[in-house]
Amino acid sequence: MAVGWKLVVDSAEPLALARFWAEALGYTIEDHDALIERLHGAGMIDESMFTVVDGRKVWNHAAAVRHPDDPVEEASGTGLGRRVLFLKVPEPKTVKNRLHIDLHFGPERKDAAVKRLESLGATVVRAVEEPGSSHVTMADPEGNEFDVQ
Repeated sequence: MAVGWKLVVDSAEPLALARFWAEALGYTIEDHDALIERLHGAGMIDESMFTVVDGRKVWNHAAAVRHPDDPVEEASGTGLGRRVLFLKVPEPKTVKNRLHIDLHFGPERKDAAVKRLESLGATVVRAVEEPGSSHVTMADPEGNEFDVQ
């Protein structure tokens, strides 16, 4: 039986990184406003756990993006399919990722994709040309590496 999963990324600024990856992947930022409102109204969390951005309550410690075509749990705003969760951690990234995302645009769209990702705040780390493979390794705004193919 297949197992459900999500990719979790440590980050300094979860919402900012979620915004970058939502644009990079064409995903939707999860809306947890109703969940936060419900928990706050029940006294289960206080104002230190969230902030308001664009009129919606968002977690201070977490943000997530989801594939726009996947189902969503209406009560919490949590995606039930392909999603990436960004969690706030106190320490900065210090070494190369052991796991990374490959974005597959195809050879004809790769250069334009790299330029678009740079405009969103990513940086080019290196171009890699190997037998049978060509990709650009990039870093997101917090330094997490990913490849563009």
